[in-house]
Amino acid sequence: MSNSSSFILELPLQTTPHDAKILEVRLDAGRQLYNACLGEALRRLDLMRESKAWEEARTCRDKGKRRKLFHSIQERYGFSDYNIQAFAIETKNACWIGSHLDTHVCQKTGTRAFSAAQQYAYGRRGRPRFKGKGRFRSLEGKSNAAGIRYRDGYIQWRGLKLKVMLDCKDKHGVEAHGLNCETKHVRLVRKLIHSKLRWYAQLIQKGRPKQKSKNRIGYDTVGLDIGPSTIAAVGGDDAFLTPFCAELKPIKRKLRLLQQAMDRSRRATNQKNYNSDGTVKKGPKKWNLSKRYKQLRTTLAEAQRRLVQRRRSLHGELANRVLTMGYHINAERLSYEGFQKVWGKSVSFRAPGMFVEKLRRKAESAGGAVYEFSISVTRLSQVCHGCDRIEKKPLSCRWHKCSCGIGPVQRDLYTAFLSRHVKGNSLDTRQAKGAWPGAEPLLRRAVSRLEQTAKGKPRPCVQGRGKLQFASFGLSRRQSGSHVKDESVCVEAADVVGGDDVLSESRRETHA
Repeated sequence: MSNSSSFILELPLQTTPHDAKILEVRLDAGRQLYNACLGEALRRLDLMRESKAWEEARTCRDKGKRRKLFHSIQERYGFSDYNIQAFAIETKNACWIGSHLDTHVCQKTGTRAFSAAQQYAYGRRGRPRFKGKGRFRSLEGKSNAAGIRYRDGYIQWRGLKLKVMLDCKDKHGVEAHGLNCETKHVRLVRKLIHSKLRWYAQLIQKGRPKQKSKNRIGYDTVGLDIGPSTIAAVGGDDAFLTPFCAELKPIKRKLRLLQQAMDRSRRATNQKNYNSDGTVKKGPKKWNLSKRYKQLRTTLAEAQRRLVQRRRSLHGELANRVLTMGYHINAERLSYEGFQKVWGKSVSFRAPGMFVEKLRRKAESAGGAVYEFSISVTRLSQVCHGCDRIEKKPLSCRWHKCSCGIGPVQRDLYTAFLSRHVKGNSLDTRQAKGAWPGAEPLLRRAVSRLEQTAKGKPRPCVQGRGKLQFASFGLSRRQSGSHVKDESVCVEAADVVGGDDVLSESRRETHA
């Protein structure tokens, strides 16, 4: 059952102060058990790496033999999910945790700790940290037969019976569909919303989530060109070019103002901890936090929570928009870690990698897939399908025009169009040439829609500081308000793909 498709149905719980107190104690017991299991897993991993057998396995060139050597070392030192689960049960039975947590929850907590250590052992993440008080937010069981389980609108767990709050309207029938599916296991999650602790039950249901009628699925192939803050998509009968999550700019500004206020408050109450130039003194220090600082910290946490929820919603809307064009999606294989090094703030704010993962899950749920190909082999941003010529362009050049007659066309949209015709790691130029006459009007229409209004209001995707900004797409604004014509092949504007503001050169051009 664990390998079958599943989805999460999250429902709020109705808890009394007595129920909340019991849940807090059990959550803290789970936190301490997690720390104990994580410490044991890391200890065993360190012992493995210090052994001579590990060095022998690491230097072995035969892949099959090396795999067997690593497996035997893990068995010798007990570095496995089963052994960490057994350690969790022993720890639970030897202390007060056993009176608060059941066997299934303890085994799942051990698996969670081992997974973190295993990812670190494989080099897929950094060394995991122990959970401080208040940093552990969820507990889950292994099945719906024992431990934490859902029964007839209630969550039952060791004497607790918590009522699930259902949506009476359920406009799209999402909850009704989810509750009709079989429950695999239940997860309890604590969230801080509006400075209040609230509890939710996440039911892991067997099957697929309900597809809303408004989110139809297309059956065509879609080409994507994804940047740190923009996305271009081209399908068979539609195309669009838009930035990522531009609606989050007001929240981002609020976060910046709150952080500045917190810094001023902390400096005012801890003047001895700063040098004359404003830098923090080295060595151990004691920080005095004022009442106002704590209030600002709570407000900042709520603003960050809203930012995450709103971004998740915008990612879902954008993924659904792409899937209406088609569920076979071709995109370049990008290094989002490299994006973070160059455009750290933009990537942290918009999270393009998270969007790709959500798009992949939705496409696979619909029966399609996201196919990623190599950038260094295809070089779509430099190639012209009309004459197969490859020409390097600076990032400031946002339009493609070739002497063979292709263009002018917006560069991101053109790359997305070429991505649609990539097979394996090569561009099918013959197929691209046949589709170009029908795709060219779509790309022009996508650019023109950037200036249009929706329901009498400016589109939020092109708003910025009260005026429409087009520099990141290769469009500039003149005094008359009209954009440059398509014959303007290369607009030397600042590349704001990785930032929020247009640089001084584009500002002078905008307000000229």
